[in-house]
Amino acid sequence: MRNHEYFHDKFHLLVQTMFSSLSSRDFRYLWIGQCIALVGAWMQRTALVWLVYELTDSPFMVGLIGVFQFTPMFLFTLPAGVIVDRVKSKRNLLLITNFFFMLQALIMTILTYTNQINYYHIFILSAMYGLLMTFDMPARQAYFPELVGVDKVMNAVSLNSTIFNLAKIIGPALAGIVMVEWGTSFCFLTNTITYFAVILGLFMIHTPPKPHQPSHQNIRQEMQEGLSYIWHNNTLKVNVLFMATIVTFSMNNDVVTPIFAKEILHRGSDAYSMLMSTTGLGAFLGAIYMSYRAVHGVNKKLFIASIFVMTGTQISLFFLRSYEYALLATMVIGFCIIVFLNMSNSIFQLTAETKYRGRVMSVYSFLNGGSAPIGSFYAGSVMQGLGGAFGWPGCGLMALFLLGGAFFHYKTAFLRWYLKDL
Repeated sequence: MRNHEYFHDKFHLLVQTMFSSLSSRDFRYLWIGQCIALVGAWMQRTALVWLVYELTDSPFMVGLIGVFQFTPMFLFTLPAGVIVDRVKSKRNLLLITNFFFMLQALIMTILTYTNQINYYHIFILSAMYGLLMTFDMPARQAYFPELVGVDKVMNAVSLNSTIFNLAKIIGPALAGIVMVEWGTSFCFLTNTITYFAVILGLFMIHTPPKPHQPSHQNIRQEMQEGLSYIWHNNTLKVNVLFMATIVTFSMNNDVVTPIFAKEILHRGSDAYSMLMSTTGLGAFLGAIYMSYRAVHGVNKKLFIASIFVMTGTQISLFFLRSYEYALLATMVIGFCIIVFLNMSNSIFQLTAETKYRGRVMSVYSFLNGGSAPIGSFYAGSVMQGLGGAFGWPGCGLMALFLLGGAFFHYKTAFLRWYLKDL
């Protein structure tokens, strides 16, 4: 009986620790809405790729979806961060972005259901989605401290990563079933409906906006001020160097995995889907782990270890090429990616002053999404020139080489970053 009570208490404490940020009523509403909406978003993303390939029979045209989505982020993320800092209510900004997300999905539904859809419709709507994400991502990230407080922001970031990666597994699986039974238009319809959940959650939030100081500068001046603030804050500057290097060059799984499965493992779509699934599983386990340990704050040793384990595993795939090892390696890479991103996000959140948080998180969003075309081009070029075997090792080695150069050039800044407590 005592053992039963002991394990019950331990389990209760574990649950409380892992979900501590959900004690905030308003964050709970936002989180639950996101749980539902993200599944719909991944269903739409899966159906969209299939639809473009079905319409054009061209892998190049499929690749253009990402170009149209990420180009607005590349161009407008920094101005969007200024606007996030300027608005009095981040909730209202999120209501606007999610309403237009829903409208975008509804237009996709109507065009597809009536058989009037064409590839240029998809590219225009993909650009619209990317533009909305440019504002939505930094606003949502900057909103977390207002909802849960700075002490629980790391747990909030981890739980957000958990549902994102769970949706990444569930969404495509549901999309496959829905497309077979009812067609792609019903995936877009499902996504349209799921946005009601996050919009309803936002309407139920009553956290008052933080005090806001109006700015008399123009957007360009505030962008420069934000970038100057980051560059002259040693912790933020070093964190940007880590993010720019690792996200751009080490996180190209979507590009490398299909080539590795076909050219190196000599397998088909079954191996590709399994490797993507194990990456997602590793990311999901990483998010669960980070939710549990969030109460202990940022651990820079773990942060650096995630970089070396990730890049080391990528390099090892040049020498160890069995299917079984590849499944294990991609799971480790997925785990390390989430540990790295959560730690990096938390460092940005905990270091940034409130008046700069929107601009700081816009830089995080830019590095996490806007740099994807650069990394994809690099990974694709390496594999085109040297072969699929050099995909992951080329990414891992380039990341380590650039980090080594940055450390050599900014050695004092890196050492101060490591020794500074957050």
